Order: sequence, then structure tokens, then C-alpha cells
Amino acid sequence: MRSQNFNSDKPLLYLVATPIGNLSEMSPRAIETLQNADIIACEDTRVTGKLLSFFNIKKPLVSLREHNEVSEAGKLITRILAGEKVAYASDAGYPCISDPGAKLVQLALQNGINVSTISGPNAGLNALVASGLDTSHFYFHGFLNAKESVARNELQEIIKRKETIILYEAPHRIMKTLNMLFEILGDRQVCLARELTKQHEEFIRGPLSELVELDPTTLKGEMVLIVEGRKDEVKPDLNNEEIYQMVKNFVGMGMSTKDAIKRVSEITEISKNQVYKIYHA
Repeated sequence: MRSQNFNSDKPLLYLVATPIGNLSEMSPRAIETLQNADIIACEDTRVTGKLLSFFNIKKPLVSLREHNEVSEAGKLITRILAGEKVAYASDAGYPCISDPGAKLVQLALQNGINVSTISGPNAGLNALVASGLDTSHFYFHGFLNAKESVARNELQEIIKRKETIILYEAPHRIMKTLNMLFEILGDRQVCLARELTKQHEEFIRGPLSELVELDPTTLKGEMVLIVEGRKDEVKPDLNNEEIYQMVKNFVGMGMSTKDAIKRVSEITEISKNQVYKIYHA
């Protein structure tokens, strides 16, 4: 189905990307769209309220969050179909990207409502292009699951991806995530970007073996991790002592002997039985 957004009589839902820290990055078009809206739906009315106040915009606000997205989306669709102009803005960055909004978009399209995006900042892309890592192909994963066992399974699934990997993380989980990355993906190059567009914007670049030694008290604010993809490299010839030491190092990090042997097998492409024999010899 083909449909033009601005040469059509069909109703329209506006998705407005908002600044990720620096309000001066709010585009004139985004401001104009919010000024012309009859109602603004948002993730958090307090956050969006401050944004609107900064630009002297006074509009009714409706909260559409993860826990009420389905019910509130239905109400917004009804209002759009009744002729009201509705814009949806997340707290920072793009709606639907590690934020609510996807269900609203799906329901709008199902009801014959067009959707238009008002461009703005994106933390993942900001971090990627400044990371120094390969930008020709990338894989956006967003936040890992808060449950560690599920997060580990997620990392096991992306371990073979050759694309540069984009992850989001919160400060209270950053060290645990860095250690999981080091344990599961190996010592890859990574860029940790934090406080993007703000006064204390910082990029920390280096191998994971160095970043796991960071002082966690210095890591504040929402963060983006840009992780090097898997490279097809010829595995070096390793002697038995080196293989034994690799297993021992993983055990020293808290892994069980079984998991450490499995991990070394994956890294070296040597059978688990052979690694087991070497370690227990």
C-alpha cells in the first residue's frame, strides 16, 4: 500500500524525536509540530512538560508508557480519527527506539492513519559515528535484559555477529555488563559513550580488558556501548599450557569449570573434549 503523508486527506500521527541532553538540538520543525498539535502524548509528562516550558509551548499532555501503551494508544487513535492533531514524543531521542511508541504506530496504521517522523538526535548513532569502530554495518540491540541469565543468552546469540554492536546501559548495571561482555565476547575493542551532548560528554575507548577495570563511581548518566563485531581471524596455534591458562582465567572470573571449558572451546575452536583433557591432565 502506498500513501503520501502530506498530499493526502488521511489523518496523521506525528512522532517527534527530542534532545538526548542538550535542548539546543531541538529542531525548528520539531518545535513547530508540537506548537501545532492539539494534544501531545509522551512517555513522562514531567519530562516533556519541562521541554515544552523551555520552548514556551502550552498543550495538553497525555502519558503513554510501557504499562499503559495499549489502552492509551486506542484512545489516541480515536482522537486522531475525530480530527485532532496528535504528536507523540519520548523522553529523549526517538519514540519506538528502546522506548514506547511501536504499538501506537501499529494501531495507527491498522486504522488508516499515516505516520510521520520529525527527525532529531539518537544516542546510538551519536556514539557509533564517534566511536572509531567500523560504521559500514552495525547491529542495534539496545538494552540487554535486566535478568542476568536472559542477558547472557542474548549475548550468546549475538557473539557471532560481524557487525559493530550497539548496546544501551544504565549506570548501576554498567560494570556487570562490561564483565559479561568480556567473559562471553572476549577481549574486543569497545567504546563507552556517556552524557552525550551534555557538558560532561565522555568517550572511553579501548579493549574490554581495560574497561572492566574502570572505577564505577566515575561512570554516571545513561550510556551507549559500541562493541567491535566478530572478526574472521585465523586462530593462532596454542600449546596445552596456554589452553590450560585460558580455562584457569575464566574459572578465576567466577565461571564453573564446565562453562570455562565450553567458552575456551568456542574461542579456540578446539573440541570441548580436547580442552577438558588438556585442563585436567
